[in-house]
Amino acid sequence: MSQLDEEKAHSAYLEHAVPDRRAKMDVKGYLLSRVPTLKPTVAKPPNPFKLLGLLNKKHWTFFGVAMAAWTWDAFDFFTVSLTTTQLAAEFDVTIKDITWGLTLVLMLRSIGAISFGLASDRYGRKWPFVVNNILFIILELATGFCQTYDQFLACRALFGIAMGGMYGNAVATALEDCPLAARGLISGLLQMGYIVGYFLATVFARALVDTTSHGWRPYFWFGACPPVLIIAWRLCLPETDTYIHQKKMERENEGTVSMRSFIKESSKNIKTHWLMFVYMTLLLAGLNFQTHGTQDLYPTMLRNQLQFSPNDVTITMCILNLGGFCGGLTVGWLSNVFGRRFTLLVTFVMAGALLYPYGFVSTKAVAAAAFFEQFFIQGAMGVVPIHMMELSPGTLRTFAVGTAYQLGNLISSASVTIEAELGEQYPLPPTAKGVQRYDYGKVMCIFTAACIIYNIVITFIGPENRGADFSAANQGGIVTEKIEASQNVGRDTSVADDAASVSEKR
Repeated sequence: MSQLDEEKAHSAYLEHAVPDRRAKMDVKGYLLSRVPTLKPTVAKPPNPFKLLGLLNKKHWTFFGVAMAAWTWDAFDFFTVSLTTTQLAAEFDVTIKDITWGLTLVLMLRSIGAISFGLASDRYGRKWPFVVNNILFIILELATGFCQTYDQFLACRALFGIAMGGMYGNAVATALEDCPLAARGLISGLLQMGYIVGYFLATVFARALVDTTSHGWRPYFWFGACPPVLIIAWRLCLPETDTYIHQKKMERENEGTVSMRSFIKESSKNIKTHWLMFVYMTLLLAGLNFQTHGTQDLYPTMLRNQLQFSPNDVTITMCILNLGGFCGGLTVGWLSNVFGRRFTLLVTFVMAGALLYPYGFVSTKAVAAAAFFEQFFIQGAMGVVPIHMMELSPGTLRTFAVGTAYQLGNLISSASVTIEAELGEQYPLPPTAKGVQRYDYGKVMCIFTAACIIYNIVITFIGPENRGADFSAANQGGIVTEKIEASQNVGRDTSVADDAASVSEKR
């Protein structure tokens, strides 16, 4: 792609990126603007391969290490959900008790997001990232050596803190320097690290669980290995250009920034942007309820309710993950064309329409329903990284994205336990061997339908800042849809920066 074509791609994207929201408006005016601002852009979707061509080697290396870390973060999380039956037997507890291991992780991730998020905004993305992965190694190994249920819960609680610190850092690392026109596509690709992690967890569960005399333990021991390579990769890379430029401007304006002044400035930004932060948390709570509600107990439903064989469970879960991966890429890319809110609303409607076959088909054909249901469920999540980055204040970008995401997880943390407990209220005839069965499919459908209704409402009334400038000159973020007229200057600068970046690549 020529430099002229690249500049045209950026200019065309910016032209359609965000409706004019610069005029100040009261609450009534804001609510009345919700329908007009949903109108999608009437423009031909850009070629995704040409968008990927906008990224240079440095962009790809930052994206690659962020993707690898987020993928293995998800792998480590799903090691428990894919071994609930084995863990329950090992520790002589119920499946519902084991799901508390998942709940604890979700509940404590916000602590990691806050601590590692502030550390990443203060000291850089690199070293908090490395420390995060060291903790993954230690805690995955420790989980594999647990001998009691209490030890298991303690390891998963600590793992929750470590896991919470990774998301915001990974998003900032991957997207801060990303060319503007490619953001939506890269956002979707990054978020699909969650699906890739789920897919890998499913495959390695089949390969490592109950295939040796150690039962489920080698599965967790293996999970501690790849972070070693991820750490080595990150140590070879510098900080992102955006972060370096931001700190350079801070030093030029204020001299060396002390911890005291950083805390003071951070507190000021939180007070200024609290309304947006609350909205981000509420939106992510609904999206996480929706995601965990359709995924975490699904393998248990296949094994317990439908009595699928281990091979059938593996095949179905792989097809499910493939659908999610395709959805994240496709929907993330389309959100750059049709807008973040409009795209999210379409995915919610489609996911709701597919709930019945997803939860009630009892044959192997359920794999088709699983593919398309997760196409839209994970499609919505593909919009999340860039949507949250665009709504966040720049000086606290890692903190805001990571903490809002993990607080959303905290609010939704009991989803799998709620479903497991409700499922026990709908018993089915036991198997020939006397194993009790439950109608988990019905519970998942009812639960997810409620989540979808909530998500439609919260997304409809929410803001959007598609095409936001991530440069150091525009670090204040946005609180409402009252954007100053000077934003056009920032956007022109963003286009020039992208074009200059491409020129440097050559």
